[in-house]
Amino acid sequence: MFTGIIETVGRVAGIEAQGEKTRLAIESAFVADGLPIGASIAVNGACLTVVAVTPRQVIFEAVRETLDRTSLGDLRIGSRVNLERALRADGRFDGHIVQGHVDGTGRVRAIERQGDDVRFAVDCEPEFAAWLVPKGSIAIDGVSLTLVQVGAAGFDVALIPHTLVATNLADRQPGDRVNLEADVLGKYVQKYLERLHRGVGEGTR
Repeated sequence: MFTGIIETVGRVAGIEAQGEKTRLAIESAFVADGLPIGASIAVNGACLTVVAVTPRQVIFEAVRETLDRTSLGDLRIGSRVNLERALRADGRFDGHIVQGHVDGTGRVRAIERQGDDVRFAVDCEPEFAAWLVPKGSIAIDGVSLTLVQVGAAGFDVALIPHTLVATNLADRQPGDRVNLEADVLGKYVQKYLERLHRGVGEGTR
């Protein structure tokens, strides 16, 4: 489990296709320090397993489904990526519950500066938007953010200066794909209401 509080921003140092898998080397001495093989790391919000570590790099293997269902397939050498290690059981819980299971991708629609903040608008599938509520939580490329407005096929959030400095969201441009994960609590509530509705409907036949 993760919190959406990005620990550091790494940089893609290597991308190597190996049959059905792609080996990703991410440069980050901070994350690599003391990291065991098999650890879970959220890379732009997608949970990946560490397969090798060097003093300055962390190595992952991503299967084709991961590359197809997330924006990790868009990465290039030099791309900056948000990194978060899995939450320790005795750690402080900030942000919100982030599983690292990307629900889908969206595309940045607009980026507008409003005083010190930046309004960040994203288009997404209507099925994903149905999970969202204003003032609720969302993870964009692994960053825990609060929704400002929600539409039928999109939403926007406000990025404070610290978020722009501490994550890679400052690199984004209109048209870029971003990984999206809805608040897991909202997904459970929706599933419960769907089951309840079906039960009521069946009982009135």
